[in-house]
Amino acid sequence: MSLEKNINDAIKTAMLAKAEAELRALRAIKAAVLLVKTSEGGSGELTEADEQKLLQKLAKQRKDSLEIFRQQNREDLAKKEEEELAVIERYLPKQMDEAEIRAALTDIIAATGASSPADMGKVMGAATKQLAGKADGKTISALVKELLTK
Repeated sequence: MSLEKNINDAIKTAMLAKAEAELRALRAIKAAVLLVKTSEGGSGELTEADEQKLLQKLAKQRKDSLEIFRQQNREDLAKKEEEELAVIERYLPKQMDEAEIRAALTDIIAATGASSPADMGKVMGAATKQLAGKADGKTISALVKELLTK
């Protein structure tokens, strides 16, 4: 079942349950899907990979906003972002934990023959392809830097 169909069904359920936070997040996802589908050059249909990229983008936006709101002591706004992020993450594949990412990166570093921080670009290219949708780019970057400076 497509993401759009799942979201439409979830919106109906959230409306009946009067789940305001969930409804807000679901409507944001639906709006983003419609925007991509109707954008210039858009094919009108989203592939599963496109859907995952879209959800990751929305999740990243929420995380960035959450960080900013926390820095500015705006817990009211941070709470809204957290609620929306939780809903968006339900539609994303399970994210790898740090130990799993570290193990995968160790294999990638060995396969690419990287040995110093100068090889970071080579490792990041392979890592972002292999771990796409399973790990956050910021986390991957930090771990690659750490592993290559050892």
